[in-house]
Amino acid sequence: MSKIPLVDLKAQYDSIKPDIDAAIARVIANTSFIGGREVSAFEEAFAAFQGTKRCVGLASGTAALWLSLKALGVGAGDEVITTPHTFIATVEPIEEVGAVPVFVDIDPVTYNLDPARIEAAITPRTKAIMPVHLYGQMAAMDAIMETARRHNLYVIEDAAQAHGAVYQGKRAGQWGHIACFSFYPGKNLGAYGDAGAICTNDDALADKIAKLRDHGRTSKYAHDEIGFGERLDSLQAAILGAKLPHLAEWTEARRRCAAYYTQALSGLGGITTPRELPDSQAVYHIYCIAVTGDRAAVLAELKNRNIEAGIHYPIPLHLQAALAHRGGREGDFPNTEHAARSIISLPIYPELKIEQLNRVVEELADVVAALAR
Repeated sequence: MSKIPLVDLKAQYDSIKPDIDAAIARVIANTSFIGGREVSAFEEAFAAFQGTKRCVGLASGTAALWLSLKALGVGAGDEVITTPHTFIATVEPIEEVGAVPVFVDIDPVTYNLDPARIEAAITPRTKAIMPVHLYGQMAAMDAIMETARRHNLYVIEDAAQAHGAVYQGKRAGQWGHIACFSFYPGKNLGAYGDAGAICTNDDALADKIAKLRDHGRTSKYAHDEIGFGERLDSLQAAILGAKLPHLAEWTEARRRCAAYYTQALSGLGGITTPRELPDSQAVYHIYCIAVTGDRAAVLAELKNRNIEAGIHYPIPLHLQAALAHRGGREGDFPNTEHAARSIISLPIYPELKIEQLNRVVEELADVVAALAR
């Protein structure tokens, strides 16, 4: 029986091979590998897609978060409120600028930062809130922005998994002061290497980050501040530009896959399917279920049946060795820790066929039922 992978990048490439090959060949022929029209064209197109005034291409999603914090003046001793249920790249830039990550537990239904818990975490040192639009569903940005306004805080949206996601008619970058995107190859819009971007409606903030990404230049050899080499290269920009026109179609395909899973798995004992917030359109970078019982056994048996599944994320950030200096302990964030013990990510990508979806559902239901006996 053929394997059903968690992600299938080859299938996507095969579907748009002429476009990708032409984009790569164009960059090589022009030998304009850093900056230039490929980068600016993608920035303009992605800003239009997200509905923001500006997009600034960067070397990675982590760089986008890091330079956003620096551009907003977040530094030593400042506190940034965020979630412990995310990839460590959310927190690395906070640590790097000398600020303190302050964790707030998640909503057990959406797995996103719980806005009702933010107020209690705010102190005189709090400077920003960094919600993560996890798995492709936007956080409850109306409530988060209201809290931020009352306390005069910056909001940096970690939208690494949420290209094109919508909440109350707005996409990431239309809510907070800035939104940060990753184009890691496995993302809904993925490059063929590391790449990232920010989107914002603040021209001054965009200009500041554009300068920081390019060594603080005002001209080729004039620098009025210390910057960094965190530019989006032309090859990745051209690849992303070739893919972007397909993103809306790919998103609808992901949503169809998710709807199929949810309808087929809902009501089955031992499985909890994801739920979208009202007036929300998730883009399902990850389709994440929760299982009761022995998760390791479920994963092992799915693997035996040639179905790849994963866990996003098995170790909460407050329990990571790299953040032990922050004093996190087991029991600090019960919803996060419960999720980390029970979640499973199922295969999801636009090219999944109905027979593959059906096989995942049937095998998963059989495995969970057998283990429950």
